[in-house]
Order: sequence, then structure tokens, then C-alpha cells
Amino acid sequence: TAVGFGMDPDLQIDIIAELDLVNTTLGVTQVSGLHNASKAFLFQDTEREIHAAPHVSEKLIQLFQNRSEFTFLATLQQKASTSGVILSIRELEHSYFELESSGLRDEIRYHYRFHGKMRTEVFPYRLADGQWHRIAVSLSASHLLLHVDCNRIYERVIDPPETNLTPESNLWLGQRNRKHGFFKGVIQDVKIIFIPNGYITQCPNLNRTCPTCSDFLSLVQGIMDLQELLAKMTAKLNYAETRLSQLEDCHCEKTCQVNGLIYRDKDSWVEDDHCRNCTCKGGAVECRRMSCPPLECPPDALPVHVDTQCCKVCKAKCIYGGKVLAEGQRVLTKSCRECRNGVLVKVTETCPPLNCSEKDHVLPENQCCSVCRGHNFCAEGHRCGENSECKNWNTKATCECKNGYLSVQGDSAYCE
Repeated sequence: TAVGFGMDPDLQIDIIAELDLVNTTLGVTQVSGLHNASKAFLFQDTEREIHAAPHVSEKLIQLFQNRSEFTFLATLQQKASTSGVILSIRELEHSYFELESSGLRDEIRYHYRFHGKMRTEVFPYRLADGQWHRIAVSLSASHLLLHVDCNRIYERVIDPPETNLTPESNLWLGQRNRKHGFFKGVIQDVKIIFIPNGYITQCPNLNRTCPTCSDFLSLVQGIMDLQELLAKMTAKLNYAETRLSQLEDCHCEKTCQVNGLIYRDKDSWVEDDHCRNCTCKGGAVECRRMSCPPLECPPDALPVHVDTQCCKVCKAKCIYGGKVLAEGQRVLTKSCRECRNGVLVKVTETCPPLNCSEKDHVLPENQCCSVCRGHNFCAEGHRCGENSECKNWNTKATCECKNGYLSVQGDSAYCE
């Protein structure tokens, strides 16, 4: 199957070539790679769909059919501290092969299927550091090898992954699907090859058993460099220990600086803008939202937000034509009326002219003046907490909790 360091072209698939990526492909830009022997592309935008055409998926399915040995290879430069999927072969929500690099946890993750169930192998390694790396994941039945920059990083025995892909399977490069797992950085030399120990095609020197004279001289030089570095580090450590012994008699206290004010350790203050109680702890600011007591209003009142107050208060409600209005809400009768202290009060307010046709006029909820369809209600200062975001609808704006947060006491304006 292999002659020298060459490869039978029928036993490999060049992902970038098969996907026919060009400089005009949405979401990627051709750039200079680690070398100029192949194309390299910068993946940066999240508006992209880099996946295989049907004929490429068919070729991939045939190559995987009943094969227990294959290797995934890639050369990449991932943006520091980002997370994303390098390559994913999946059917709907199920991954047959997926390689993910997490810069948040400094992990490489391999997702696969075994007897219809998902499995994940986690390898602690920092790949997202803004530097160039060559990565190779080799599978031989239940034996997995992970090489990074031609170094064998991990070797494990795992559950043998399923390789009989379904006809609905597809290949994605630089993302998990249309919405998730977007990789940020440069990718080059992405291949899947179907021979034993396929990592040797990326690092042919790993196939040697004896070092050459040049290798030996390089090792000697490396040892000398390490000895020099060790001597320098020893001197620095001795200096640091001397300074540390001098500082042991000092009392140090970490402070916090917030908006130009300095707080001592364990000092507390109230942050009015976000209704939070904050404390300085060891130089770090810890804030918690003020906990509002449960509000039980009488039958003739409703809980509402009041300026300068963090918690809702009970205010008398109004009833007009069977419709219940809270404090500050309006209703359009023969004239505009507003609920104030349980009474509908006439409001003398001139509605501004609208720059749209009458058919596009929309009357917002609890208001008296119409607006144009598509009006930005959030721009009017709709109040949402720091962990929620404003969302426009046809006749009003609402607060929605950000991803990973839940509403407090059923109020999406405040989320934790």
C-alpha cells in the first residue's frame, strides 16, 4: 500500500482538495501556511458551512467501510484560548469521528460511537496557543495513538469505534455543524489515510530505529543548552529565595480598585447600577445580586419596577373593559389614559409623525402612540439585567436570559 514515504492515492482523502476550498469560500480566506507545498486557509467567521458534497461523502463512506485502521492528519495554528472542532464526520446529532480542541480547558477531545452510544476520550494538551502544530490521531481496532509535532503524546486502549458510516453521514471541516463548534485559526494538510501507522506519512523520521550522527550531535548540543539553562534557573531561584526570606516579615494586604476607588480586603459596598452587593476578597471583587424577598401583593395591586429601586414593589392596578393594567401602563380609549395609583389618568401627549405607510403602523402593547413595523423597542431603554439581553418583538420588547443563565423568581430581567 505504501512505497517509501509515498501513498496509494486510493487509500487516502485530501479533505481541503476534496472540499474544493477557494479564496471566495464564505467564512475562510486562503493564507500562507506552515509551508507552501499545499493550500492553507484561515477560519475566522461564524457564518460558514464548510462540509462535503454528496460525492465526497460517498467516497468517504466507501473508504471507512469495514476498515479498523485509519489515521487523521492535520497541520494547524489555532487562535490562543479558543475552542473549536477541527473535523467532524457525523449523521445528524451522532459523531462517528470528531476531533475537538478546547483552549478553555487545554484539552484535545476525540468523540466516536461504540455500539450506537457516544464515547469521548479526553487528552490534556494545550493545542490552542497560536503556534503551528502537526497532529495525528491513529486508530487500529481498539488501539489509539495521538502524536503532536511528531511526539507520541498519548497511547490508549479504547472501545473499538464504529466505521460503517450511514448514507446520511457528512463531513464538516472547522465546525461541528451549521451552528456549533466553530474553529478559529489556520488549517492545512488535512487528510484521512487508511493504512497502519499512518502517522509515519506526516513524520517519516519516526520510522527509523537508530539515530544518525547528526541526530547524536543535536542531542549533545541540546543537553549542553539544557545544562546552561539549568544553571541560569538555579541562580534565579536562589535570588528569589533570598527576596522571599526578606518579605516573610512584611504584612501584605491585597486591595481592589473599582471605578477609581480603592477598597481594602474584606470591604463591602453596593453597586447601584446592577443592584449588587460587592466584597473585596484577596484582591478580587466578588459581587452577588441583591436577593429580593418574595413579593405578595394584595388583590388590588401588581408588582412593578420603580426607578432607583432594585426590587419590585406593589402598586395599585387599574381595570378597564376587563383588561388589567399595571402602574405606568397605558390604554387608548377616546383619549390616551395611564394607570397611576390605581386610577386611569388622561395623558396629554402628542404622537410623533411616522415615516411609514398606514398599513405598517403597529400599536405597541400598553401604549397609545403607534410605531412603524420593525420598531426597535430595546433602544428605548428597556431594562434588562447584566445576565439577560433585550429582544424585540412586533409590539414590545422582552428580556431573555443569556445562554447558561436562569431567570430569578420567574423574572427574565434578572438571571443567574
